[in-house]
Amino acid sequence: MNRIVGCVMACLVLFSPAALRAQAAGGNTADVEATHQALRTIKNDMEQALNARDLDRLLSHVHPNVVFTTMNNDVRVGKDSIRAYYDQMMNGPDRVVQKITARFEVDELTRLYGNTGIAQGSSTDHYLLTDGTDIVVNGRWTCTLVKEGDQWLIAAFHYSTNVFDNPVLDKVKIAAVTFGGIGTVGMLVIGLVIGRLSARRKATS
Repeated sequence: MNRIVGCVMACLVLFSPAALRAQAAGGNTADVEATHQALRTIKNDMEQALNARDLDRLLSHVHPNVVFTTMNNDVRVGKDSIRAYYDQMMNGPDRVVQKITARFEVDELTRLYGNTGIAQGSSTDHYLLTDGTDIVVNGRWTCTLVKEGDQWLIAAFHYSTNVFDNPVLDKVKIAAVTFGGIGTVGMLVIGLVIGRLSARRKATS
């Protein structure tokens, strides 16, 4: 009886979710949990750095050869390229963004494959643009991390939003309806003027 109970307990331990995650990650449960905690810390620190506009702090968590695909479909490779993109969008004379406040959420624990991790999640981004536009964008992201030495670094980050349903598209639609309506009214006015002029010419001829 004791042997049966012992076998059952061993199976429960070996096939528990934590144990299975540890086996997939190639480490013991304690090490895997410590890794996930380290990755949570990176996520939280990058969120705070972005909101505080602390670019140096943000870039301290990315790999030197990081590949970053932005929401506007730009692809930046390396820290210097990301810094140039940030300056262009938020600091330069032709900057578009006045302020951003972002909140990142993860869908589930990072999937670990030895010294590589893949994570995905969502973000709620509040943008104040230089033209006064105030919008909230609901985004989706995927992230690949690699471990070099004792440090986890972001090697690739892809950010996107729903191209068919987002606040920028809504504003474009509103503008199209507004200007389209103005154009229609303008054409009607022109038509009325031409019609009256034609009527007068016929009356005087």
